[in-house]
Amino acid sequence: MRTTLLTLTAVSVALLAACGKKEEAAPAAGSAPAAAAPSELIIKIGHVGPTSGAIAHLGKDNEMGARMAIDDLNAQGVEIGGRKAKFELLAEDDAGDPKQGTAAAQKLADAKVNGVVGHLNSGTTIPASKVYSDAGIPQISPSATNPKYTQQGYKTTFRVVANDGQLGGTLGRYAIEKLGGKTIAVIDDRTAYGQGVADEFEKGVNAAGGKVVKREFTNDKATDFTAILTTIKASKPDVVFYGGMDAVAGPMLRQMKQLGIKAKFMGGDGVCTGELPKLAAGSMADDQVVCAEAGGVEGEQKVGMDKFKADFKQKFGVDVQIYAPYVYDATMILVDSMKRAGSADPAAYLPEVGKTDYNGVTGKIAFDEHGDIKNGALTLYTYKGGNREQIAVVR
Repeated sequence: MRTTLLTLTAVSVALLAACGKKEEAAPAAGSAPAAAAPSELIIKIGHVGPTSGAIAHLGKDNEMGARMAIDDLNAQGVEIGGRKAKFELLAEDDAGDPKQGTAAAQKLADAKVNGVVGHLNSGTTIPASKVYSDAGIPQISPSATNPKYTQQGYKTTFRVVANDGQLGGTLGRYAIEKLGGKTIAVIDDRTAYGQGVADEFEKGVNAAGGKVVKREFTNDKATDFTAILTTIKASKPDVVFYGGMDAVAGPMLRQMKQLGIKAKFMGGDGVCTGELPKLAAGSMADDQVVCAEAGGVEGEQKVGMDKFKADFKQKFGVDVQIYAPYVYDATMILVDSMKRAGSADPAAYLPEVGKTDYNGVTGKIAFDEHGDIKNGALTLYTYKGGNREQIAVVR
């Protein structure tokens, strides 16, 4: 009897539960089913730079600029095509090596990133750009200045800084017209960036009525420049221009001092970093170095740049080296283009990148038909007491 009662009770409970579920599932008369919330849109932004090797401090600076942009975008709750977007950063290291750069580019293409910011060096950016072009992925370089990058005819390539023609040419004219250079020596590191900016510097010197009396070269991993500098010293130069990066420029400045070469030292944006005084180990005289950064803000725009630098320091605990603000703006431009297109699909939003009219941390950004920034600015700097000081913004 006890067993029979238990069985009946269990059946009754099961029947009641089933009826309850049916009642819960049945919609009220005349009511419409609830609309499903749109799913979150995952957007992957790739970044590539040399985060290992001699110029890792510059690559890490760039990557932090990208991380700052991604964090800010996620905090803003951006919507694209009516869906809330979540941004993810896929960061790769190319070590400043062209082969590693193309491998990193292929890895990002295989991961089907929605856009790429990078690479840092012209020597890695140029070969990697074919990979992105073949995959149809928009690429914005924050720092590659060699003109060849945007002369290949790819519709996917853009840059947010002035090119070597502007940078090197301006420095070449400055050497003659402002520094009064009579005897000019040029050294480059034989990379796409270093040789390119040195060639443009020499053209600028010639256009201003000057003459380069010595042209030498080294490589981007060299540490001993005694033979080159001894040859140059014999020509008694009053200006030495170096096309390359700060990791080589620092030791070169030390050896110039050891050899008693008191010439002005000039370089492009690869030299023009906050790390240069440390790399030169106290061998730089005040006002000895004159360099240019491919970009620049002034007036009211400087307020925004100063705020960015302060926020960057608070977030990461280090000062901006050089290109982090340009990486930040490049990331924001990709996303601004997606918003205007209503899609994160590279094929859908790529045309909008070319129509960019964006006010960023680094100033107003628009692209010409080649993907070069229109009216790119340059900022000239010198160093005093180990600190970088702005001379002028040139357009």
